[in-house]
Amino acid sequence: MKKINRVALIVLDSVGIGFAEDAADYGDLGANTLGHICDAVGLHVPHMASLGLGHIAILKGINPPGIAKGAYGKAIEVSKGKDTTTGHWEIAGQILHKPFPTYPDGFPAEILEPFEKATGRGTLGNKVASGTAIIDELGEEHMKTGKLIIYTSADSVFQIAAHEEVVPIEELYRYCEIARKMTDVGRVIARPFVGTPGNFSRTSNRHDYSLSPEHTILDDLKDAGQDVIGVGKISDIFNGKGITHSTRTKSNEEGIDITIQRLKEDSKGLIFTNLVDFDMLFGHRRDVVGYKNALEYFDQRLPEILSAMKDDDLLLITADHGNDPIFKGTDHTREHVPILIAGKHVNPVSIGVRRSFKDIADTIGELLLDKKAEGSFAKKIINKEESTN
Repeated sequence: MKKINRVALIVLDSVGIGFAEDAADYGDLGANTLGHICDAVGLHVPHMASLGLGHIAILKGINPPGIAKGAYGKAIEVSKGKDTTTGHWEIAGQILHKPFPTYPDGFPAEILEPFEKATGRGTLGNKVASGTAIIDELGEEHMKTGKLIIYTSADSVFQIAAHEEVVPIEELYRYCEIARKMTDVGRVIARPFVGTPGNFSRTSNRHDYSLSPEHTILDDLKDAGQDVIGVGKISDIFNGKGITHSTRTKSNEEGIDITIQRLKEDSKGLIFTNLVDFDMLFGHRRDVVGYKNALEYFDQRLPEILSAMKDDDLLLITADHGNDPIFKGTDHTREHVPILIAGKHVNPVSIGVRRSFKDIADTIGELLLDKKAEGSFAKKIINKEESTN
């Protein structure tokens, strides 16, 4: 098997490819992020199509090539939950058998009262809400009173929205650190915004505070002296655990730029990128045209990513959950995620339906650490002739 020196793992946040077998348990039967976008507004992604996207599922307007340029398949999530943290942790090898707690009726007094005492500020909202809708609803009152806007979603999140001129960014981050110590939610999220009543907008100074996973492939790579380079909110999702270098980004464009920059540098190990705009700007807001445009933009940049790769690099593109912009509600959807794999030494083969996102971690472990694991598809995707080991 050809020697792979580095893996670039790019998570297209929320780009699901059809409801999972257990979708009914999550109220998501019928969800299909990519499929519904193709049906509603069309999708032109020739570079992902050439890697085998149309072989994974029937997608209107995306015709599969006779022979793909990459390996392709899809994966099922086995962890309990459909949020960002759960999905990324499983991709990295940790399966959650118990879901993070959710608060569909808002946070109880035993959480909010100590939080208000510790921050010295009252709170507004305390309900399940869309982030843009709740600042439109409560932003003016927040500016008059200084009270923090607290809200959650179907996911396990404690979100704090505050106007940057009322609550300075560093102060908001400190409040999030207080909430992180007081709750066992998957993520505490700072949601700063600016503007005037009737014209509020969220800023790119969002910051996520996650719990720490027990053990992932990131830890194994770091312990072996390899690089684990986080791009985007990866370090936040793993609470810095197993990360050797990290760069936060403010957009998909910046995330792609940084990934290309990291590929051009000399490193050994993993470049792990999250592109969040699909989820944050378009999925949750049910903006199907915006979602389409973001996917097409990524596809336009894909040749740049591929050309920046070295001969012994491997690119793996996947997702962490779905967020169908046409499906009901405004929350994540329980879906299969696509897997597209490219590189000089990659066989154009189907890897089928993987029974866990963890198969990605198992594969990375075999490619970079020569660790054998049941879920690895390394030997299937890498050609065998002229071994360089």
